[in-house]
Amino acid sequence: MSNTENVKQNPKLATIRALLAKAEDTATPEAEAELARKRAFEMMAKYGVEQAMLNDGNPSNDAPADRQIVLDNPWAMERVHLINQIAGALGCQLIHLGRDGEGSGRRVHIFGYESDLQRVELLYTSLLLQMNSGLAAQYVPVSKGVRAWRRSWLLGFIDRVGRRIEEAERGAQDAARNETTATGRSTALVLADRKAVVERSYRDAYPRARKGGSTSMTGTGFGDGWAAGGRADIGGRRIGRATSGAIAA
Repeated sequence: MSNTENVKQNPKLATIRALLAKAEDTATPEAEAELARKRAFEMMAKYGVEQAMLNDGNPSNDAPADRQIVLDNPWAMERVHLINQIAGALGCQLIHLGRDGEGSGRRVHIFGYESDLQRVELLYTSLLLQMNSGLAAQYVPVSKGVRAWRRSWLLGFIDRVGRRIEEAERGAQDAARNETTATGRSTALVLADRKAVVERSYRDAYPRARKGGSTSMTGTGFGDGWAAGGRADIGGRRIGRATSGAIAA
């Protein structure tokens, strides 16, 4: 089933998508758009915790899975950084596999529970659209080095939205800390177990994988991009080019 079909059939995801559509509509007053963004962001984080608790002990409803995706140019490496930030915040693991054959796109492989992979897709697609449109609207004096400035703007945007996603996830988890599943397991224990399962799937597939080096977050455009990331909305329709041959979890 496609992500679009999943959203249509899931009432909560449909509500989130409706809020995002309102926020993205240029006819919506900014104050109303900001409220819609905030509500959608909170609902997305809460949905992740709810799915983890609801499906604890019933993996057929929310099983570990994986995706291989090709991220195209322009700014393919920056797209890798964006989806990696999102995936990590939502309890998933991502590995960058390098160039996609002879093409210029970049292939990534993401591991996580199905509901979390779905959230990654929604967030990445919307934030990519906002990132691209935000960058296109910038005026960059030639004296600053156009490409270097644009890259630093993108990295600032990515850093900021990554922090916002992490904050929302922590908030939803803290709010549910006193809840238990039908079997009496706590939120912390359920989420810790899911994290261990995802890590194991990742390590089984890539036992020699190592953490990549840090990305330099410098450049005169970084602060402007960081500020734009603080205003970003979430949502999405398509994530990229899915590829065959994904390793089964």
